[in-house]
Amino acid sequence: MKVSLFVTCLIDIFQTDVGRDTVELLERLGCEVDFPEKQTCCGQPAYNSGHVEKAKESMKHMISVFEESDYVVTPSGSCGTMFREYPHLFKGDPQWDERARSLAGKTYELTQFIVEVLGVEDVGAKLNGNATYHTSCHMTRLLGVTEAPMKLLSNVDGLKMNPLPHNYNCCGFGGTFSVKMSPISEQMVDEKVTSVEETGADILIGADCGCLMNIGGRIDRKGKPIKVMHIASVLNSQ
Repeated sequence: MKVSLFVTCLIDIFQTDVGRDTVELLERLGCEVDFPEKQTCCGQPAYNSGHVEKAKESMKHMISVFEESDYVVTPSGSCGTMFREYPHLFKGDPQWDERARSLAGKTYELTQFIVEVLGVEDVGAKLNGNATYHTSCHMTRLLGVTEAPMKLLSNVDGLKMNPLPHNYNCCGFGGTFSVKMSPISEQMVDEKVTSVEETGADILIGADCGCLMNIGGRIDRKGKPIKVMHIASVLNSQ
């Protein structure tokens, strides 16, 4: 099965190990992975800031970049959600409507693709630890991916999963929200860190690098002995 990796800005710049783990994991599951080198930002930061027409320039570029792909897989629920929004934004556009719908229809978040398309719930991962999972807002509320991550994590050998109190609460990142509303964002991420501590976990797992960067940064500042891992890295552990 041929898969194109949509790596996202945060992974490309800050967390390249997540991109590597995603590729290795998909290849281990029998996928042929390619990386369209002309990919850039999906347009989400500009779109969320209200610059819709400006954001459409990036969106049109990304539609063209992945036009020939069979499947587009991304280790980011947030960015995957943005691709799924393209049909709404280009509805009625004679040049881009159908092309936007085509991209949205073949785009999947990583765990969603593994469980729903490949039909795999046990990837053969091994990781000893006591963990909890952060359910990011875009991935769960907008993309609708709720069960796939937990199915995969429940089959990681040696990993004990603990439920996260108030897991539906936002971590306070929200992209530009954390910059524009930093005092509120700080209180929200403090609540999230407290919830993580309540589980007694020594590993926090998530599927969105933005959330993990925000929570992980706060954990570091508070000097908490909690390791932060993207789910791709957990599932690629051997």
